[in-house]
Amino acid sequence: MSCGVKTLGQFIIEKQADFPYAKGELSRLLRDIGIAAKIVNREVNKAGLVDILGDIGTTNIQGESQKKLDVYANEQFISALSSGGECCIVASEENDDIIYIDSAVSHNAKYIVCIDPLDGSSNIDCNVAVGTIFSIYRRKSTEGKAVMDDVLQKGTAQVAAGYVIYGSSTMLVYTTGKGVNGFTLDPSIGEFCLSHPEMKIPAHGTIYSINEGNYVHFPTGVKKYIKYCQVEDVESRRPYTSRYIGSMVADVHRNLIKGGIYIYPTTASSPNGKLRLLYECNPMAFIVEQAGGKASDGRNRILEIEPAELHQRCPIFLGSADMVAKAEELMQLYGAQADSQAAEDKLRDLNIIGGLD
Repeated sequence: MSCGVKTLGQFIIEKQADFPYAKGELSRLLRDIGIAAKIVNREVNKAGLVDILGDIGTTNIQGESQKKLDVYANEQFISALSSGGECCIVASEENDDIIYIDSAVSHNAKYIVCIDPLDGSSNIDCNVAVGTIFSIYRRKSTEGKAVMDDVLQKGTAQVAAGYVIYGSSTMLVYTTGKGVNGFTLDPSIGEFCLSHPEMKIPAHGTIYSINEGNYVHFPTGVKKYIKYCQVEDVESRRPYTSRYIGSMVADVHRNLIKGGIYIYPTTASSPNGKLRLLYECNPMAFIVEQAGGKASDGRNRILEIEPAELHQRCPIFLGSADMVAKAEELMQLYGAQADSQAAEDKLRDLNIIGGLD
């Protein structure tokens, strides 16, 4: 490692002055997450060599089959956050209820962590990139045991958020509200090193990411946006390229670097959307906004949504600001027509090659 390389630990310490109310707790919390990410990364990389792939025969609160690696990642992050002493509650996508950290070192802990331990784990058997998404809040209550209201905060209250992508290289990307920085794991020294300082998403991109297999079930506004993306127009560099990996972390990470939009809308089977507000939408929205992008549920800013329950779901339009704004425009024009026009659209789609009627 050359003297010019800056590790995650060094970077966090340097930036600690950005938080005058903190006394190093947030820095230690971020380092704890980084350590757990290294452990999970090790298991992801050797998943094909050991008996850690596949279902374990249980489901999480979402009704989704839990993979062995899901459970392992969940345990590692909870263990790291419990032993660090800076976290009083962990809310995980894999657990029905919040987890209270009640130990001698955490009785005065000020932070709440919401986490999706292994996003995209259904792709693990196919050797496709997966990731971890996390969000950090300061508890609001000042006395006694932390409560659910400390967890159910708007995304605007986040003090930090980030994700780890376990791919061809492993990266940790995070923000504390003062820009976005990316760190790549150097396996030769076992350290995350600053590789993508001050990340910025292009205001306009040429990639749209959505599961088009569900097209017939999308709101009309989403269908119109997809057709808009497919129309040839030199000035706006259309048609755009369709790229959908199926791991939110992987799709958003690519779009963050190259420019693009990621959409996971409501469908007939998921009328409230499928992605979780606390574990996926809020942290990713915070990161993308800090990189200069935009995050919306199709009409409203994601970070302004008031959470009402732990596993609340939410549609999301996320990415380059101009592209999200266009999607919002079409959602406002056509979105409410989804139910009444579903049958008509299904028939018309058989004959549509491109264009907006």
